[in-house]
Amino acid sequence: MRVLMISDVYFPRVNGVSTSIQTFAREFVDLGHDVTLLAPDYGLAGEPEPFEVIRLPSRYFLFDPEDRIIRWGRIRRHHARLHAADFDLVHIHTPFIAHYAGRALARRLGVPALASYHTFFEQYLDKYIPLVPSSWMRYAARSFSAAQCGDVDALAVPSQAMLDVLMDYGVSTAAEVVPTGIDLDKFHRGDGAGFRSRYGIPPERPMLLYVGRLAFEKNCEFLLRMLVRVRAAVPDVLLVIAGEGPARRQLEGLTRQLGLLENVRFVGYLNRDGSLEDCYAAGNAFVFASRTETQGLVLLESLALGTPVVATAVMGTREVLQDGEGCLIAEDDEADFADKTIGLLTDRALHAALVAKARPYAERWSARAMAERMLALYTSICDLERVRRAAPERLRAVEVKGTRGVEPTAEPMVDVDAEQASGTAAP
Repeated sequence: MRVLMISDVYFPRVNGVSTSIQTFAREFVDLGHDVTLLAPDYGLAGEPEPFEVIRLPSRYFLFDPEDRIIRWGRIRRHHARLHAADFDLVHIHTPFIAHYAGRALARRLGVPALASYHTFFEQYLDKYIPLVPSSWMRYAARSFSAAQCGDVDALAVPSQAMLDVLMDYGVSTAAEVVPTGIDLDKFHRGDGAGFRSRYGIPPERPMLLYVGRLAFEKNCEFLLRMLVRVRAAVPDVLLVIAGEGPARRQLEGLTRQLGLLENVRFVGYLNRDGSLEDCYAAGNAFVFASRTETQGLVLLESLALGTPVVATAVMGTREVLQDGEGCLIAEDDEADFADKTIGLLTDRALHAALVAKARPYAERWSARAMAERMLALYTSICDLERVRRAAPERLRAVEVKGTRGVEPTAEPMVDVDAEQASGTAAP
C-alpha cells in the first residue's frame, strides 16, 4: 500500500502528533508499505527517516510561536510527482492548512481521505484566545471539528472517549479507535544513573518526572501546587519537567511564587536519542494531570521503561491506564494526588510492585499491533471506495463503528453484501 500523509507539524517540532506520525510511518515501512509525508520545513535538519519526507515552506502560527503551518500554494510544484506515485489514500493529521490541502489532494489524486483526530480542541482553544468568552470558543471548536470530520471519508481516533465526544458533536463519519503504539525496542532501557549524574541529581534523591509540552491545557500548574503538599512529607523531593511550550514562563513564575525553586528543575526538550529514555529511567515516578489528552502516549513510554505513574484518568488517559498495573490513578484533586504520590515515594513495597507490572502492561500497546490495526482501517476505506465506484447504487450506508480498549474490531467497515453484489469481493 502507498500512503500519502500530510501534517502541519512534524519533527524537529516535538509533540504527540509528530510522535504518532513517526511511529505509524516507520511501522508501515517495516511491514512493506510505502509512505510519503508532506510536512513543514523548520529550517533545521531532521533525523533521517526510512520513509520519504517532503518539506514544504511554512509560516508561523498565530497563537503558538513554536508551531508553523504549511503554505498550501507550494504543494503545486509537487503535483506531478504525487500523481506518479499512485497513492492508495491520503492520511491527514492536523486540522489547519493540512486538512484542506489534504482533502484537495485526495480529490485530485482520486483516492479516499482519512483524518486522525489527535487534539481535543474544545478544551484548550480558549486558553490561547483569552479575550473571547470560553463558551463562544467551545462552540466554535465543536462546529469546526464537526465540519472537518464530516469532510473526510473516515476517521482514526486515539481513544473511545474522544470518539464519544465527536459523536456528541453529531459527527457521523465512519470511525475507528486506533491508538498510537510505542516502539518497545526503543523504550526498553535507559541510563537513569547517567541522567542524574549529568544534571547533578543525587542517586538517592526522590525524583518525580513530567514529560510533555508546557502548554496551558496540560494542567502542569496542578502538579506544582500538588508538589507543595508532597514536599511537606518528602522535603527533598525534586520534580523534573522535560519539555517546552507557551506556558513555561507562567510555570516558572508559579514555581517561584510557591517557593519551589529548590524542588523543581526545568530541563527543556530532550531528544529521542537516548536522552529522553534516560530521563524516564531516572524518575521514581511519572506524574500527569492533563484533562484534555486524547491518549497520553508519554504514560506508556514511562511504563515501558519501568517508571510507575501517578495520574488522573480523564479522557484518553482513562483508557490507557489501569489502576495497579504500573500506576496509581488519583482523583482530580491536589490532596488525593499528593497522598498517592507520597505513598509511592515512601512505600518501597508498593513502588517495587508497580515497577514489576509497568513494562508488561506497556507491552500490550506495541507499535506493531497498532500499525496493523491502522492498516486494516486503510484497507477497509480503500475497499469501500472501490465498491462505491463499481456499484454506487448498491452501496448501503456504512455504520459508524468504534472499538473500546485496545482490542481490534471484528467487523470490517466495508459492506460485504455490497462487495458481492458488485463482483469485487474476494473468493
